[in-house]
Amino acid sequence: MKDNRFKAVRTAGKVPVGHMISEFPSAALAGILDVADVDFALVDMEHAGLTAERLADFCAWFRGSSVAPFVRVPQLQYHFIARALDLGVLGVMMPNVRNAAQAREFVHAAKYAPMGDRGLGLGSAHSGFRPMPDPVAYMAYANENTTLICQIESREAVEDLENIAATPGVDVIWVGHWDLSQSYGIPGQFDNPIFLDAVKRVVEVGQKHNLGIGVQPANLTMAERWMGYGFNVISYRTDAALYQEAITTGVAGVRKLAEK
Repeated sequence: MKDNRFKAVRTAGKVPVGHMISEFPSAALAGILDVADVDFALVDMEHAGLTAERLADFCAWFRGSSVAPFVRVPQLQYHFIARALDLGVLGVMMPNVRNAAQAREFVHAAKYAPMGDRGLGLGSAHSGFRPMPDPVAYMAYANENTTLICQIESREAVEDLENIAATPGVDVIWVGHWDLSQSYGIPGQFDNPIFLDAVKRVVEVGQKHNLGIGVQPANLTMAERWMGYGFNVISYRTDAALYQEAITTGVAGVRKLAEK
């Protein structure tokens, strides 16, 4: 099992910077993100059509890089979580965690005993296909090396946030800003005082429990603003959004040149 760069950056007191992959997972991307000095790559299986087979490829490509491979699973089910970890991801994001009971169920599925009840299958992708002569030591290392992220995307989650954050094994609370604003009946109104009060609550509780506090801003201006609020884990956009912006800007620029 490779070391988790995300954890190392957090331990050093710095801000881990990642990137979400939803449309263009490829072998080349592992090298590109490594050269770009990305700390973690978060592949999206909630809103994108990626399969477990593609996730296995994703983990294999990133095994040769320093970038930590993470996944956002579709929902809170054991087989999504444990299978992803067995394929070699170093972090799991759980969408729409609404209460502490769900946070505990998430941890229980992701961690080996005594923290949880993850099934033990050694010598496969997650351990680099190497035999593990000391399974107890490996289980302890895997538990420590794995990052668990609870997405806060509902009013209900904000109301139970203290208990979610206090759940042993949770490393990061992450604002899903679109769904959180929608939950309050103000979709996309990220400057609305109601939404900002919820964000402030997430930051306060995250800081109290020394957790990562994550978000995915749409641009650098938003990143600066939200880091000013206290967010200390940043995913810089999705692959599709970056590609669309770059190609749109470039094509428009070429058309202007052609008109001269």
